[in-house]
Amino acid sequence: MLGYAMGFKSQGIKLTNAVIISQFENQEDRFAMQGLFADIFQQQHIKTLPVMNILKEGEDLKNLMSDSIQKIINQKGFDTYFVVNVRGYDRTFKPSLDAQTFSELIETTSIYKIYRDEATSVSFEFSVYKEDVLVSRQVLRCGNVSDRDSVLKRLRKRFLKKVMPSYLVVS
Repeated sequence: MLGYAMGFKSQGIKLTNAVIISQFENQEDRFAMQGLFADIFQQQHIKTLPVMNILKEGEDLKNLMSDSIQKIINQKGFDTYFVVNVRGYDRTFKPSLDAQTFSELIETTSIYKIYRDEATSVSFEFSVYKEDVLVSRQVLRCGNVSDRDSVLKRLRKRFLKKVMPSYLVVS
């Protein structure tokens, strides 16, 4: 299994498809992030499937691991999961060293929102899983934010410049 303890490097994966999962406290944030990343990936010709198109509104994310849903996902040609969540606010964060499996990750819940009042920066963590194994994890900090819309705008711009290139070319 790949993991940070084994010298794992999160650069140079060729992302061709992604089921997009956003772990946020409220539904509006989850939908906004899934839509944002579906748009970003489709512009880069990466096949996408937001989890909101698989699970019913309010359905537990753990249901994603059921055999019937996994079969549907595989039939649609998806074998990769892209998970986005907030790592924290107003500090410099590094990617988590926990190389948990995808199954373990979706068991966790998030108490974070895209934007928190009085926060001047938000750090997002992006994890890519293939066959239940972590293959990439990166953190991106978006500074000078003043509201939810400014976070989304800055995230799009910085993600395309700083993170997206590592998903397009195998190093």
